[in-house]
Amino acid sequence: MEEKSGLVILKRLPDWMKSNMGRRILIAIGLIGILLIGLSSFLSNGTKNRAKQGKSVKTAEEFVVDTEQRLTEIIGSIEGAGDCRVMVTLENSVEYIYAVEQDINTDRQEDSNRISEREDNRESIIIVDTDNGRQGLLVTEIQPTVKGVVVICEGGDQPVVQQRIVNTLTTVLNISSKRVCVTKLSD
Repeated sequence: MEEKSGLVILKRLPDWMKSNMGRRILIAIGLIGILLIGLSSFLSNGTKNRAKQGKSVKTAEEFVVDTEQRLTEIIGSIEGAGDCRVMVTLENSVEYIYAVEQDINTDRQEDSNRISEREDNRESIIIVDTDNGRQGLLVTEIQPTVKGVVVICEGGDQPVVQQRIVNTLTTVLNISSKRVCVTKLSD
């Protein structure tokens, strides 16, 4: 029965499309399709722009604040540590490496008794147009290196707690234990 009804619809479809109402419906469906395609490209561009704006460059100060907050949470959850304060110091700040264009010219002159060479090097940063204006083409962003960490916590006078904190920090930050100081929080 379903096959017959499907065939009936297919047979009547050309007649339906020839009517004024059928043509109007087909045109409306086509316009709606075009509109949806246009909207989808507009919405995807808006999402990309928001993603670009969301990815902001961190300063060294923001890096320190973020790292201190995260370490305070981690250390505070270590058994016996209790309430704690964390201070992070950095060796360097954030470094940015930009794409460069190199122009190297080499001149070589040979006289009868001597050879003369001259090399002229010129480097310039590649500039691109962005939503925020013209900027250098960023290739790599190198995060700061942690120089040392001071942890002051309630259990900082207990050797077992100190060792747990030192082990945690040396693992998380990839620094030596010489760069970590753990002490007791004053009452």
